[in-house]
Amino acid sequence: MMYPFMTLEDNTEIVHSEYMDDGRVKVYIEKPDEKDCFHHMTCYLPKYELENIYGFSKEEIEYYLDIIHSTAHLIIEFSKERGFENASGF
Repeated sequence: MMYPFMTLEDNTEIVHSEYMDDGRVKVYIEKPDEKDCFHHMTCYLPKYELENIYGFSKEEIEYYLDIIHSTAHLIIEFSKERGFENASGF
């Protein structure tokens, strides 16, 4: 299951999986695009392994990785609690 984490001003969505048995967390980034429908990429924490990159420039990839790096501790914590809503008690 994937859980919402963050929506950026340009409508980019960042979601994450539950904490996996192998200690990884899947982070999926998706941005709407008029021409291609969506640009997307997957990053696996804690090693920041990237795969399935489509439509993002090198600069955009670095930008989104900066966001993931700065919030990875939260993403991992929330993944263990099945998302922000469960972790925060809302």
